[in-house]
Amino acid sequence: MPASPGKALAIGLGATAVTWLGALVSGLHQAATAWLVGLVFWTAMAIGMLMLILIHHVFDAMWSTVMRRQCEHAVASFKWLALLFVPLILLSFFGPRDIVWPWMNPNHVIPNGETVGRDMLWAKKAGFLNLRAFIAWTAVFYGSWIFLSARLRKASFSQDVDGDPKWTRISRFTSGYGIPVVGLGLTFAAVYWVKSLEYHWYSTMYGVWFFANCMRGAYSLNVLIMVWLLFRGPYKGILHTNHWHSIGQMMLAFTVFWGYVTFSQYFLIWNADVPEETFWYNIREYGDWWWIGMVLVFGHFLLPFCLLLSYRFKVTPRIIRRIALWILAIIFVDICWNILPAVKDAGGHPHPFFSLELLWSLTATAGVGGICFWAYLRSFVTARLIPVQDPRIEECLVHHE
Repeated sequence: MPASPGKALAIGLGATAVTWLGALVSGLHQAATAWLVGLVFWTAMAIGMLMLILIHHVFDAMWSTVMRRQCEHAVASFKWLALLFVPLILLSFFGPRDIVWPWMNPNHVIPNGETVGRDMLWAKKAGFLNLRAFIAWTAVFYGSWIFLSARLRKASFSQDVDGDPKWTRISRFTSGYGIPVVGLGLTFAAVYWVKSLEYHWYSTMYGVWFFANCMRGAYSLNVLIMVWLLFRGPYKGILHTNHWHSIGQMMLAFTVFWGYVTFSQYFLIWNADVPEETFWYNIREYGDWWWIGMVLVFGHFLLPFCLLLSYRFKVTPRIIRRIALWILAIIFVDICWNILPAVKDAGGHPHPFFSLELLWSLTATAGVGGICFWAYLRSFVTARLIPVQDPRIEECLVHHE
């Protein structure tokens, strides 16, 4: 056992309690929005882990076989993430309908002085933007991710026992339909949970932005887990230079992909100059949010891009661990940049970035993360460190570039 699940759970529950106690200081709206930040961040990590498993099987990959088992442990968190989403649904159902998402309350006053119920744009989207549909689709999202994760975990763990090749075929078949299911699910989840906070805004690239963060986060989290296990001993003699180089190449590829998607979204909206689209960026150029945007430009793309160009940085565990930590931190900032400006003052301006909402977002992310890590550690003891009877494991252990 690499660490104590009890400690992870205690940290998670403690940080969760601090977040919700923050409602007494800042108000329930701010605490609930911060909780959404934590849920979106860790759900993105879990989705990325699931996508890595699916892609591994579809492409019959060899080098990622040793990494796959840690992904299989990580996706055990989906059922707990679904449970942690329930407070937001209960608050929206029994409390103020607009506690997080303004469109849930027809009487919510929007910036032009009208109410949501009298807004033509909401009326056109009302079949999608209503509380019952939100609950149903959120259940579908998490239900599909839980089902696919359970099926893939069962096939992989069962193969450790009997070595039957049928489990590989089952995993490949599951992955064949699982990739479009997860791709559609993460796109609609990003639109429902995050983009709809400002439902007047239009973007056809939002799901791809979320996908890029899911994949970058999953690779970075895998690096942290594998370096942790390497230094503790379990991965000694298993991981070597070529594994680190392959992971680093994928981190570099998705860094470029995130930069391409994010720039394309901004450029298309800037070039069209349509008020229904530009207002979203105008809000994020107010106050210190403009500086956060610059941090994303240089910290989310340029810095990791330059670092990951280096072969030495990619294959040195201590260095790539620092790069992975930075990427995870900047993904958190990116999610805050997308969610927190939806919380506005009486003048319609977003609260400053460095505010109590950021503090509660940090504690919420720590809380949800502690519970996810607890789920990972509980799963860790149920299977072998690597899939020892996978057909590609021998090739993986002698992986060369």
